[in-house]
Amino acid sequence: MAQTNLNIRIDEDLKNEFSEFCDNVGMTMTTAFTLFARKAVREQKIPFEITADPFYSPANMDRLKRAAAEMDAGLGTAHELIEDDGDD
Repeated sequence: MAQTNLNIRIDEDLKNEFSEFCDNVGMTMTTAFTLFARKAVREQKIPFEITADPFYSPANMDRLKRAAAEMDAGLGTAHELIEDDGDD
């Protein structure tokens, strides 16, 4: 089977953490990406669940818009921010 190179851009810290993970489980990053690609092609889907942050769900966005509209109409209550000085 012919081999080819694949170049990807990734955050340097993530790359280093992933490289360390691969070392810890006894594989190279190339092996890990190849496993991912084979499974994705075989199953015709991303081989793990991808979820969005629930903060950005349509229901929460609607709630935030209503709350903002209430504040703009003078119907809400504003609270002062409390600064965290870092002392525990």
